[in-house]
Amino acid sequence: REEVINFLAECCRRNLLAGDEHAMLQGVLEVSETHVRDIMVPRSHMVVLDQEDSPDTLLEIIVDSGHSRFPVIGEDRDEVVGILLAKDLLHYFKEYGSEKQFDIHTMLRPPVFIPESKRLNMLLTEFRESQNHMAIVVDEYGGVAGLATIEDVLEQIVGDIDDEHDAEELEYIQDQKNGSFLVLALTRIEDFNEFFDVSMSDEEYDTIGGLIMHELGRLPRRGEILEFEKFQFKTLRADRRRIHSVEVSPRQDNSSQ
Repeated sequence: REEVINFLAECCRRNLLAGDEHAMLQGVLEVSETHVRDIMVPRSHMVVLDQEDSPDTLLEIIVDSGHSRFPVIGEDRDEVVGILLAKDLLHYFKEYGSEKQFDIHTMLRPPVFIPESKRLNMLLTEFRESQNHMAIVVDEYGGVAGLATIEDVLEQIVGDIDDEHDAEELEYIQDQKNGSFLVLALTRIEDFNEFFDVSMSDEEYDTIGGLIMHELGRLPRRGEILEFEKFQFKTLRADRRRIHSVEVSPRQDNSSQ
C-alpha cells in the first residue's frame, strides 16, 4: 500500500495525475484504514426526531434541516427506535392529510447499529448490500456516539459533496446555547471578528480553517483542540483535504496569546 501511495504522489509531482485524481485514488486506499469514529456526525450534532412529535412538528424539522433520513428517538438520544425517511412522511401527508390518526412507528425503518471501530470500506459494502444509507454509531458501552451516512463515506473518496440545501441554507456560525458555537471552517476571519467582536489578523489566512492549519502547521485530527488568543477551537469534522467544522468556545484560562 505504501508503495502505491508513493507511486501516486510521484505521478502527481510529474503532472501525470491531476490533483483531484490523485486525491480520489488516495481516498480509495485510505477508506480501508479509516474508522467510523473519524468521520461520523457527533451525537451532539445529530438532527433527530422525537417519537412523540406531531406530524407538523416533524415536517418543520425535516424542511429546516434539508436531510432525507432521521433517527427517531424515545426518551433520549441513546434510545433510537427507528429511522424515518422524509419521503415516507411526505407520502403520509399526500395520502391521508390530517384525516388519519398519526402513528410514526408504522413508517419507521429498523435502525442499524455499528461500532465506532468499524472500517469505512466494510461500512460502504454494508450500505451497498443492504440498500440502507444511514447507521447509528455506538461506543463501547452501547451508548449512541453519532451517526454515519453513505454520503459521509463517499466524501472520504471524492471530497465534500454539497447539495442544494447546503448552498442555500449555509449558516457559518451557530450558537449551540451551551456557551459554544458551531463554526464552519470556511467562515471568513473578518466575519468571525464581527460576530465575536474581536480583531484577529487575516493577513496570513482568510478563513477559520486556514487559521487552524496555519497555527498547527498541518491538518488537524477530529477532536483535536487548538487554543488561540481568547478561543478554543475543537475540530469536529475534517478529511484529508480540509477542515469542515469546528466548535468554538472561550479559553478555560480566559487569557490570550
